[in-house]
Amino acid sequence: MYVRVNRSDNVAIIVHPDGAAAGSELPGGIVARERIPQSHKIALRDFEPGDPILRYGQAIGRANRPIPMGSWVHEDLIEMPLPPPLDRLPLSTAVPATLPPLSGYTFEGYRNPDGSVGTRNILGIATTVQCVAPTVEYAARRIKTELLPRFPHVDDVVAVTHSYGCGVAINAPGAAVPIATLRHISLHANMAAQPLVVSLGCEKMQPALLFSHDFPVLETGNVIRLQDHRGFAEMVSLIMEAAEKRLAVLDRRRRQTCPASDLVVGLQCGGSDAFSGVTCNPAVGAAADLLVRAGATVMFSEVTEVRDAIHLLTPRAETPDIARALIREMQWYDDYLAGGRTDRSANTTPGNKRGGLANIVEKALGSVAKAGSTAIRAVASHGEKVTAKGLVFAATPASDFICGTQQLASMNMHVFTTGEGSPYGLALVPVIKVSSRTALAEKWHDLIDIDAGRIATGNATVEDVGMELFRLMLDAASGRKTWAEHWGLANALAPFNPGPVT
Repeated sequence: MYVRVNRSDNVAIIVHPDGAAAGSELPGGIVARERIPQSHKIALRDFEPGDPILRYGQAIGRANRPIPMGSWVHEDLIEMPLPPPLDRLPLSTAVPATLPPLSGYTFEGYRNPDGSVGTRNILGIATTVQCVAPTVEYAARRIKTELLPRFPHVDDVVAVTHSYGCGVAINAPGAAVPIATLRHISLHANMAAQPLVVSLGCEKMQPALLFSHDFPVLETGNVIRLQDHRGFAEMVSLIMEAAEKRLAVLDRRRRQTCPASDLVVGLQCGGSDAFSGVTCNPAVGAAADLLVRAGATVMFSEVTEVRDAIHLLTPRAETPDIARALIREMQWYDDYLAGGRTDRSANTTPGNKRGGLANIVEKALGSVAKAGSTAIRAVASHGEKVTAKGLVFAATPASDFICGTQQLASMNMHVFTTGEGSPYGLALVPVIKVSSRTALAEKWHDLIDIDAGRIATGNATVEDVGMELFRLMLDAASGRKTWAEHWGLANALAPFNPGPVT
């Protein structure tokens, strides 16, 4: 059995977990000329050198030698095309019609004084520099053990540590990206937008720079500067005293019924394979459409995994200005990569290739399926907080942990798709993991939340899994733990820093 996504495709991917054996006959009378692994491509026709190889109805490259029908079409046989030129893209030429509103869907969340809505009730301890991270993490462990059990309505204690804050050109233009990102994360909705703050004292990213001089957190005595105190024990004691006061406030909070429109959902893929664009990403796209219909905010990101499909996205931009903003972010990243003497082809990993993805073009065409079918309503640059409703492109690198950190500046819910598998998690938001293959869901039965591989075998439709995911998002937003939360899995924050390090 194989899957062909588009009628014009001249390759298909093998579905059976054991692959296709040499000599086996497949639908349409095609005979496999060699063993072809699961998720890899089989030629549905004969190719001559220069012939386009089509998947998703798009050229993922050209044959660089004759390829007989039934052959394994892998990366060595494909010449990758140039990316779509950014100066000739259609602008808002095929804006999708607005889908009917979806009403009546709610979740139980926490309303904050600043108008944001949390899906968790967390004591957050923000930091201004990496130097204080070990001390804050030590204090957080003691707070969780010694104090948190007395405050049952508080979900967790999180030390918001990172690798930034000093040894950097703090006034360079690129520095605005990590500073803004860390500011937004420190004021996260799941921390009630009111963190404790721990500073070292001599760092470049002073609390006043991170939050601005007039921000209330700087006026309430919630900033602890370690260099002002004698000894480690005193530092930890002060952090714990401040934490106990804050826990008492948080413990009085209760969940309230909130409309689904209060969700801000980040979409991401990691460890992708050739099934990702057939099963999990389209299912996420179906859920994204439901969220948009319900009035929520949905973010898709990962510039290098959008770049080769940008010609499919600019027509969907709600206005020409939004389309131009998409192009602006693509150009910025082209220039950024060129400055490092590389290009978007550096994106694909050994695991992507093992999973049947020949190149970044094929990967991008499958990645953008997460964006569903609605109009793109806004574009956010690196470090910018997303405030628009509907489908938004939020520019980030494709690196899993950097993308997750950037999206964390805005989102209160995260959906992560994977084909090869990743135990990825974030401490501040629930992360729902969706597998592209049933074999992965069965192998990682206690890490994967939803199996989208059922789509490839015909046991579920894209719409079925999309609705299942939509409902799980509402449940998780109301407090149901995902597998990542169950195990306490949380990747370290990795803010994107395109600025110089001194």
